[in-house]
Amino acid sequence: MHVRNSEPEQDAAARAPSTAKRATQAERSARTRSALLESAARGLSRYGYGNLVLERVASDAGYTRGALYHQFKDKEQLALAVIDWVDTTWREEVGRAVEQEPDPLLALIVLARGHAVYCRRDVARVAMALRLEFSGQEHPVGRHVEQVSTSLVKRCTRLVSAGRRAGTIPSGPPARVVALAFLGALEGAVIQLAGQAPQRIGSALEHAGQAHEFPVPGVFAQRIDDGGKVGTDLDVVFQHQA
Repeated sequence: MHVRNSEPEQDAAARAPSTAKRATQAERSARTRSALLESAARGLSRYGYGNLVLERVASDAGYTRGALYHQFKDKEQLALAVIDWVDTTWREEVGRAVEQEPDPLLALIVLARGHAVYCRRDVARVAMALRLEFSGQEHPVGRHVEQVSTSLVKRCTRLVSAGRRAGTIPSGPPARVVALAFLGALEGAVIQLAGQAPQRIGSALEHAGQAHEFPVPGVFAQRIDDGGKVGTDLDVVFQHQA
């Protein structure tokens, strides 16, 4: 009996190194994939999809072209994965903080601050770059980035509607129109202030909205720049470097 019981134990011990080895390989593969996605995101932000060179993506990440093709079938699959990766990191770094704020107006302000800080990173400009590149075209990458952008518009639309029900956001144009204006002015402010000295984001939103003909409601700028806690927190938003 003693001999028969020892055999399973010996088998389990023999299998243990193999299991550990598989886990290590999975971890290495995940690290490789993450590095390639970040490198591709930088490339897409700077050069766009059409000018993205896969060999450069791989070398900038510290890997070979073969390692890239082991993870991604082609450039289209890589770009689609990058969009999902950027969306996931945005939800973790910005969306989570927005969801924790119960006041709809303050949630929009938290979103503005978080989005502006996030967009200081070059990898975060992927969505803007791809939307411009694929505007008016039928392409899987263009459709996917539009789907991700639409989800952000829906999030802001829900917050505007909730703010109106709570009485913190005044009535006016349809909630979706206000959400589009808010996001358009926010992206304009991010572009306008890139590389400049820190400025108040509320004023930047107003100026960007006027320049791009977006009717940004004054309530956002007023609450952001009212000198209170929220305004003080937002003063440092553009001090963050990419």
